[in-house]
Amino acid sequence: MISVPAEATGRLSDAWRACVGTGRIELALRRDYQDSLALLQREIGFRYIRGHGLLSDGMGVYRPYVYEGARRVRHSFTYVDQVVDAYLGLDVRPFLELGFMPEELASGDRTVFWWRGNVTPPRSYDEWARLVRATLTHLVDRYGIEEVRTWPIEVWNEPNLTDFWQGADEAEYHRLYEVTARTVKDVDASLQVGGPAISPGADEWLLRFAEFAERREVPVDFVSRHAYASGPARPVPFGTYQTLAPARRLLDQFARPREQLKDTRYAELPVHITEFNSSYRPDNPIHDTAFHAAYLAPVLAAGGDHADSFSYWTFSDMFEEAGVPTALFHGGFGLLTHRQVKKPTYHLYAFMARMGEELLVRGDDHLVTRRPDGRVTVLAWAPVDETGRTPGPDRHTLRLSVPVGTRPRGAAFARRSTVDEEHGNAWTAWRHMGGPRSPRPHQIDLLHEAAEPARSHLRLPVENFRADLCLTLARHEITLVELSPVEDETPPWWDERRLLGSPGDPR
Repeated sequence: MISVPAEATGRLSDAWRACVGTGRIELALRRDYQDSLALLQREIGFRYIRGHGLLSDGMGVYRPYVYEGARRVRHSFTYVDQVVDAYLGLDVRPFLELGFMPEELASGDRTVFWWRGNVTPPRSYDEWARLVRATLTHLVDRYGIEEVRTWPIEVWNEPNLTDFWQGADEAEYHRLYEVTARTVKDVDASLQVGGPAISPGADEWLLRFAEFAERREVPVDFVSRHAYASGPARPVPFGTYQTLAPARRLLDQFARPREQLKDTRYAELPVHITEFNSSYRPDNPIHDTAFHAAYLAPVLAAGGDHADSFSYWTFSDMFEEAGVPTALFHGGFGLLTHRQVKKPTYHLYAFMARMGEELLVRGDDHLVTRRPDGRVTVLAWAPVDETGRTPGPDRHTLRLSVPVGTRPRGAAFARRSTVDEEHGNAWTAWRHMGGPRSPRPHQIDLLHEAAEPARSHLRLPVENFRADLCLTLARHEITLVELSPVEDETPPWWDERRLLGSPGDPR
């Protein structure tokens, strides 16, 4: 039996919901995207959203033309305004990523993704600077400087990879960063700019980035990197399988920037993990499973110890980097499928959103907090092995002695929400259906129903201000228990024994 302290041991960081990722932001113009984001914000409530493609051709910002024999450029923000308006209307702010290169400003034709984001340097850094300045000036004019000052501005995406930066030329990225950062500060010195948004396995880039920025006195307001825990891809048609490292590896990656920068002038800068997930592939079935939620539970519980934000990649399967998805469940990154079907990992986030700010205890398989109204919330998960083999027996038992209420004796009401292989798991139901690639309307309804967690409730005795909570968790289960003291208002004439079919008085 684990005795949960009655007094808070600290505050539970909400870095887990500071930001969430999205497919290229152009997708925000679509109905299914906005419906999904609205659901997410109602039940979880992220503060920022980050995606690629703000300056790519699909957003139509950079519009060169010829007039009276001279080449000119119009900067157009028709789509930018619609996207940002949609975000702010749903109470989420943009975490701006400046990229990719407009084709007519690009120095080459190398692209990435099905939607062909150009990843080459600008052929004119002066024009690139004018593009950045025009974009930020427009945002400031439209939304106000006090608002835009709260939006982090990240320069490019994973420049250490040849897929995202032609030749992965580090010196050229430093040049891009310097021109961009100085331009940002020319618009307003209080705008937040940072990078280098590197992928895992490129730690040396961060140190050299810090050395470059210090040597050149280039503005850096935050540092950013990404974190993934999967091994080499093993492709099959329309899918990918990968091995996984222990979930602890993600936390190690979250912590790495502060470890690297501890002896530099950047030691106290905010650290933003602007992408994280288990697999870096948008077609890995692991993302759809209950295993995935249990695997990531300890990461959400402890990630705020190491980073100011860690952004789940991504909130929705409305995502087309590898092409238009060919099935409702296809291993997409999203917390939600198309048509807003919730995945088990969605519920992990929704459970976290119901936790309190007062941290009582955190263990290898549980997190206990208290809410301002006095409710005690317990998030528990069945530990998983990264190989997919469940350690120990199929059932995992957790026993907690939980402080409840302000009276030494009485009762506590416990509400339990459960997600596992059979509950809150539309992926299992979809597989039982035969994996229909385009489910019919009645099947979509069934999947929404199957995606809801199992709910149960019980009454626990309170002795010495405590209730004993015994949880038996199924394979790959995550569960949320909310406990509150019972204020019994049963009238004295109520006699449960006289109610036909009653098992007896629950008191």
